[in-house]
Order: sequence, then C-alpha cells, then structure tokens
Amino acid sequence: MEWILIILLIALFIYRLMPAKGIKTITAKELKPMLNDPNKVFVDVRTPSEFKGQSIRQFINMPLRSDFSKLPKDKEIVVICQTGIRSNQACKKLKRLGFRNITNVRGGIGTWEG
Repeated sequence: MEWILIILLIALFIYRLMPAKGIKTITAKELKPMLNDPNKVFVDVRTPSEFKGQSIRQFINMPLRSDFSKLPKDKEIVVICQTGIRSNQACKKLKRLGFRNITNVRGGIGTWEG
C-alpha cells in the first residue's frame, strides 16, 4: 500500500512540472531576440531579493503570489524564474486567469548568458 502512495506522489510531482497545454516553451537563447518586442510583457516571478541579485532589464518583477490579472491580456506574457519551475506554475496560473498567449522560459535565468 505504501508503494502505491509513493508512486502517486511521484506522478503528481512530475505532472506539476509539465507545461500545460497552450503554453509555449522557449530557451534563454530563443528569448534574446524577443526582448525589444513591444507586443510582449516580460515577467520575472522570483522573489524581490533574487530579482535584485540578477535580472534582465526588460523584465518586471512579479513574485509568484502576485495578482497577474492586472497584466494585459492582448499581449504575449513571457515568464521567467530561476530554474523554470515557478515560471511554469505562473504560466498555469495565467492560463486559469484567461490569458491565451503565454510563454515559459525553460531553465530560467540560470541559463541566461546576457
């Protein structure tokens, strides 16, 4: 019985890491040419202290618990974090809020070579 619970917990963990349908995934390298696009909003969901330590100029800091409903729904929302896990969670939250054009930066700022 315990092994069934362990398998279920592992499956739940893996499921939470998977991107939701309708969310694009890009690499940090693919992000670079997009940074000056006025039709995109760049959101960094790390904590303010993480953001202060290292950030990409075009990104605004909106930690994971922020009110994402204030973001414009008519623009693509590009989301980054440290490793890609929190940004994936934020993308799922954005999708639940009705956003349709969402992109997650896989690997996060840890893979950024600015």
